[in-house]
Amino acid sequence: MFAKSSSSKDTFLEQTKAAREERALEKKREQSAVKIQAIIRGWLARRRFIKQILNDFDQLLGEPTSHGSPEEPQTPELLPALDVYRVTCRLFLVFKQQRDRKRFERLCKYIVQTLHSESVKLSYVGVFLNKEYSLQWIAHIKDLLYKCCLYLEELKPESPLDMQSILIHLHTLVAFTATNTWALTRLKNFEKLRGGMTQLCANVMGSLFHKGYYLTLKSLLLRGLCREKVCLKNIALTAIVTLSLRPLVSAQFSEKLLTMYIIQILSVPCLVFHMHQISPESIVAFRSHAMFDKCVEFLSADQNMRIVFNTLEGNYALCLLANLVQLAHSEREFAQPDTYYPTFVLVVTRFLDCCQQYVVCKKGNLSNWHPVLGWFSQGFDAYLPPAMGNLRTQLSLLWGAPLLKKLLAMPLKEMLDAGVTGEEGAGPSQPSTPVQSNNPAAFIRRAIEARTNRVNAHKNFRKLGSPDCTKAALICSMYHTALQTMTQVKLDILTGLCNQDEILYSLWQFLCTLGPNCGLKSFLDLLAVNTKTSAPEFQMLILFSDCMTHYVTILDDMEMYEQQDPFKLQDFINMSQFLNMFIYKSIMGQLFELKSIGHSALFVSLHTLLLVLYRRDCRRAYAPPQHWLVRDIRDTHFMQDLEKGKKPQQVLVQKTPHMIAHGERVRLFRRAVADEKVVLGLTERACGGRSTLVTVRRTRLVEDGYRQLAALPSRALRGVVRVRFINEQGLDEAGIDQDGVFKEFLEETIKRVFDPSLNLFCTTSEERLYPSPTSCLQENHLQLFEFIGRMLGKAVYEGIVVDVPFASFFLSQVLGQTQQALYSWIDELPSLDRDLYRSLTYIKHFQGDISTLELTFSVDEERLGEIVTHELVPGGKAIPVTNENKINYIHLMAHFRMHTQIKDQTNAFIKGFRTIINPEWLSLFSTPELQRLVSGDNVPLDLRDLRRHTQYYGGFHDSHRVVCWLWDVLQRDFSEHERAMFLKFVTSCSKPPVLGFAHLKPPFSIRCVEVGDDEDTGDTIGSVIRGFFTIRKKDPLNRLPTSSTCFNLLKLPNYQKRSTLRDKLRYAVNSNTGFELS
Repeated sequence: MFAKSSSSKDTFLEQTKAAREERALEKKREQSAVKIQAIIRGWLARRRFIKQILNDFDQLLGEPTSHGSPEEPQTPELLPALDVYRVTCRLFLVFKQQRDRKRFERLCKYIVQTLHSESVKLSYVGVFLNKEYSLQWIAHIKDLLYKCCLYLEELKPESPLDMQSILIHLHTLVAFTATNTWALTRLKNFEKLRGGMTQLCANVMGSLFHKGYYLTLKSLLLRGLCREKVCLKNIALTAIVTLSLRPLVSAQFSEKLLTMYIIQILSVPCLVFHMHQISPESIVAFRSHAMFDKCVEFLSADQNMRIVFNTLEGNYALCLLANLVQLAHSEREFAQPDTYYPTFVLVVTRFLDCCQQYVVCKKGNLSNWHPVLGWFSQGFDAYLPPAMGNLRTQLSLLWGAPLLKKLLAMPLKEMLDAGVTGEEGAGPSQPSTPVQSNNPAAFIRRAIEARTNRVNAHKNFRKLGSPDCTKAALICSMYHTALQTMTQVKLDILTGLCNQDEILYSLWQFLCTLGPNCGLKSFLDLLAVNTKTSAPEFQMLILFSDCMTHYVTILDDMEMYEQQDPFKLQDFINMSQFLNMFIYKSIMGQLFELKSIGHSALFVSLHTLLLVLYRRDCRRAYAPPQHWLVRDIRDTHFMQDLEKGKKPQQVLVQKTPHMIAHGERVRLFRRAVADEKVVLGLTERACGGRSTLVTVRRTRLVEDGYRQLAALPSRALRGVVRVRFINEQGLDEAGIDQDGVFKEFLEETIKRVFDPSLNLFCTTSEERLYPSPTSCLQENHLQLFEFIGRMLGKAVYEGIVVDVPFASFFLSQVLGQTQQALYSWIDELPSLDRDLYRSLTYIKHFQGDISTLELTFSVDEERLGEIVTHELVPGGKAIPVTNENKINYIHLMAHFRMHTQIKDQTNAFIKGFRTIINPEWLSLFSTPELQRLVSGDNVPLDLRDLRRHTQYYGGFHDSHRVVCWLWDVLQRDFSEHERAMFLKFVTSCSKPPVLGFAHLKPPFSIRCVEVGDDEDTGDTIGSVIRGFFTIRKKDPLNRLPTSSTCFNLLKLPNYQKRSTLRDKLRYAVNSNTGFELS
């Protein structure tokens, strides 16, 4: 009973609980329904409200319904401005940017149209004149113009529909940021209100400025201009430029607004370029407000420059610079005189200096390739790449003719025409370190200076640091900085500076006014103080040297040696004298840090120009003899200091060996060879009789020599090599090799391989040798060239002179000069083919249209009866030669003939040559000097030197009657040519050794002979006694003198008459001239 009662209670409680929860849920549903209904009612009410507002607006300012031509603008009927204002204010309450885009555009078009009305009730500005609405109207206009900016940020200029919208919004902004289109202001009754209206526009622009007005314009410019196809037309660009200038003008060019303008607007890539192309009116606006002067003046302040550059960083700073450069170009007739110098010059220099911090030496993970600056440590955005071509065009105006004339040519001409004034100072600059009066050296110095001053008393010189010098130096410093920073257009800059209005020659004339020898002493004194060479005067010197190097490199022989316009040969002589002495004194005085001298821009620049001038003189002389030697160098003391390891002397030998006498350099070379032999243990004593034995057949000389020596290690080939000849019968030839047999092997090998009939080498019109382009017809021709290089290297290594005249262009490649960036192939083309050089020079100076000659970038060559066409560039057969590319054509043609055709042969020869001869040793010599090292000195035969170093055998001695006759005949009866032929007769080479006959190996010797060569068995006791005492065995009337060139030995019969000796010797010399090359 109790259990049943308990169960019913639980059921009741559960039912009660469920009923309570049901009531709560029902209440919640009712509340939710009420809330949802309220939200829906509100939403519907808002929709009705919005719809009502939109309908009211559309009824008032609906789409035009005219069916007329779309090209005829429709003039809407003007409505009361207050009505439009009220409807617009209500629209702005519910405004949505995407939904109401078309309505907003209709509104903008309408209210701009109303501004042309002179009725206060109809003009939209008339609302402002109503006191009840004036403040609200101002806020309303600010809101309206801000909405225009928002639309401008999202619209796409490349879309024609969007472009129409952009023009509407720009028109609205233009209309409400100035009062000049407000018809009301032209009424007499409103004259007093004009000031207030203008202030109203300034207030509106100030509000827009704080909301990112300039950012909006910048974004629109970037999207419209920085693309492959520019989208902005004249009206749009003019409007944007006008809008960008108005806040500046309104604020009277305050620093804050000018900063923002420069950063946001003037840094847009190629803005000024497109203004010139699309909107000339904008340039006029810039000019009327003197924008160029104001911007440059503003940027000339250090703090302003730092703010601008740090904000823009590298890429857009360069864009700003490009725009300034184009403004400088277009405003050169209108800007203030002092805007260009010093203001513009300093601004450009600083900009370029700042950009340089982003330029990196090589490619890296964080670097990007910049077509103007090279590898650049800053990324590109989407707007920069399409603008790079025009950016280069803008920057190129800096070294174009008009700006160069304005910035550099005219100031230099004015300074040169004015001469040196008293303020500039006369005589060379004072030494940077005072000289003690009680120092004995001071008296000598004062005496020398007094003498110098007397000589130069009639001349006035500018001092370094004078106003004129500083002006020239700062302008040059700007261009030098441009060369350092804009690495990818360096060639364009140099070409511009070299080709315009004789600027380079004027700069040279200006340098000549800085003191005797171009102000040598002044520059050295400055270098002693300014060791980092950061002074602008040094940058002027660097710029001149870089430009002059470029100029001389592209100068052909006719321009340099015949026309001499504007530079005369004497100018090159004076220039090289200054460079030679400056480099010599700066090295010897250790004014440069000698350990890192190769990193000094000043040294590298001057040294490069010096070498270019020196090599030009080596190829075709223009300087007097001994011009390149430094008189201050005392050979004995210099060589002693060099042996002691003194750094200045080592640097001088390494960098400018031409300052040292040629003989001393040859001794250095011989000493280096001797030292290497000692180190490698290759001397006769160290070898202990060990040597490499080569057995060769007379009939197979080259083949046997190549087979045995080609694979020989270079160390073994540098050592003692002995040769055993096998005669035609297959028997060993008698005789012991005392260097003579090896010399004979070397001479015979060289004679055969250089014979043009073998087709390994061919000759120029001047009988000079160079590798044959068709040598590939010879089997293993490259291996043979390497073998020839090794053999010639061995001859030079051992000091054996061989009569092998090489073409100078080939020797330049052996020396490695052609690997240098400033080597000009066209310069050395005459040494290969003078006719081709004349033809290419004709093309270079051709005044008409070169395309009429119907040339292409290809060359035809006849090979085995077939015409083979070589293209100078890929697709060259289809590329015509024009006036624009003809310089490139002549250089490519010279490069093809002198390098490409024989590249493999030359490389193989050089490889073999350098296995024996260290390339560092070769750097001691110029091209002609290397020829002298190979073939002997190009000087008349010195009989005294030869006699002093002659050895006698067979009874002959220096006082012997026949020997005395011999020397007398050579001295008195033989011509210089015959004496050279005599030398070739006895040594196989017509030229004496470079250091004289003391270095002839083996030494020259004369032996008395009584029988013919075929019966000659050498000296016997009887023959020596008869020869010594001149005992007459029989008169050798039918005998001729003979020679063994391998031993440098003259076999002379014991003639009884001087006349017989003369006639027989002359006949022998002229009929047996050793091996011929052709």
